[in-house]
This record gives sequence, C-alpha cells and structure tokens, in this order.
Amino acid sequence: MAFSSLTLVLPAYNEEARLGSALDELFGYLGRRGERGREGSPGSLELPADIRVLVVDDGSSDSTAALVRARPEMKPRKGAPRLDLMSLPHGGKGAAVRAGVLASDAEVAIFADSDMPTPPDEVPRILDALGDASVALGSRIQPDGRDMRGSQPPVRRWLGAAFHLLAAAWVTGDVKDTQCGFKGFRREAAHDLFARQQVTSIVFDAELIYLARRRGYRLAIVPIHWYDRRGSRMRARPGLALRVAWDLFRIPFLHRRVARLPLQDQAREGTSG
Repeated sequence: MAFSSLTLVLPAYNEEARLGSALDELFGYLGRRGERGREGSPGSLELPADIRVLVVDDGSSDSTAALVRARPEMKPRKGAPRLDLMSLPHGGKGAAVRAGVLASDAEVAIFADSDMPTPPDEVPRILDALGDASVALGSRIQPDGRDMRGSQPPVRRWLGAAFHLLAAAWVTGDVKDTQCGFKGFRREAAHDLFARQQVTSIVFDAELIYLARRRGYRLAIVPIHWYDRRGSRMRARPGLALRVAWDLFRIPFLHRRVARLPLQDQAREGTSG
C-alpha cells in the first residue's frame, strides 16, 4: 500500500548535544530521494511525497527548541520535507509522543528517538509493514535471534530483561522487544490508541501494545537495525524502578473497560479477528 503522507514524531528533552547531528542525518536521507540507502537498505524514493518531521520539546531547559527553530528545514522549499516544533511543559516521553502523534493528520505516524539510534533508512520497512497491519513495532531482535541491544551496558540489559519478563506476563504477551523507540501507526489506529494512553513514563510503549492487542489491531513486528547512542539521561534509581513497576501493574486496570473494535471496523482497519 502506498501512503500519501507521513509524520515522524521525535520527542526531545535536553537534546541540544545530539539532536543537531540526528536531524542532519534524517533530512540528508529524506532529501536524497534515492532508491537505495546505507549498505543496500531501502532508499527514500518510495516514501510519501508529504513528509513532516515534528520535534516535540518536552520542556527542555537547554537550547533544544532554539536549535530546532534555527534549522533551515523550518522554512523548506516547495515539496521538501518540513520541520515543525511543538513545545510542551515537561511531562515525560510518553506525554511528548502522545501530543505529537495526536497532532498529526498524516496517513501514517511514526515515532522515533530523537538521537536516531535507528537509522532513517528503516522508515520504509515500517511503511511496508503497515500495508497489512495497523501498528508496526520495530524490534531490535533479528530474525536469526541476534539482539542488537548487546552493545548496551550490562546493567541496562539486565534491567531490560527483568522488565520484559514482567511485561510479557502481565501486559504485552509475546512481543519480545516492547521498548524499541521506533513504532508506526496508521492514522485511525494512532488517534484511537493515543487518545486512550494514560501512562507518560517509559512504560507507555507497553501500554500502547496492550491497548492495540485489546482493541484487536493487527500488529506487525519489524526487525530493524539499531545502534546504541551513549548519553542517555535515564539512570537506574529506586524511584524510577518503583514508577515503572507501578505503571506496568496499573495498565490493565486503567483500560479494563476498553472494548474490542466491532468486526466491520476490524475489516476496514486491517485488524486481526
């Protein structure tokens, strides 16, 4: 299926040190409109003609917003991908992504981490998957079983494994990489799911997966390339661990009244039966 419009949502919090180079990479790829990308990966030629990159500044205290405003893509030439900025009070990554996706009227919305650990040439893979599914989940686990998170520090890998065990048993089922920050949604599914999202911490990914499964949307798992970008401000603190555990625990209770889509809507949206 060919889509006519795409919004890329990049949540950003105090990212002035990393955002500039990430936007250079992203707009460089989008502007080339080539058939092939890095090492034979998909090029941007087949991407929608209408592309919007929306940076959602999550109440940064540094110059993140000023950096975005100074970019030439804020005033693009006709037909070129455009850059927009949304500024919010600090509310967490989940709140920033929610606001950005709900502000999109494109046929497809994809959110990605603002430092672009997933290269932009993975965008076509998400779009391809959305030809048959309503939600496409990037996965750092490759078809041969390799896990691209192996380059992360050991503590983060251990915490991630513990989180996965809890999430799989309680919320997300057999989705093996719930926290990959590269997910795509058809417009109707995006507005339905993000309008229901209530968790704003890093657990919001798991909440979206829970909602998508409960609503009956067809999910596609898309193996993607991913590179660990050092400089993350997330630290393993007791307070964070408690917040994560609490948010994970309460997801089914927050959405206990959410109903499955009617059968006719499932057929229209490409959902599972």
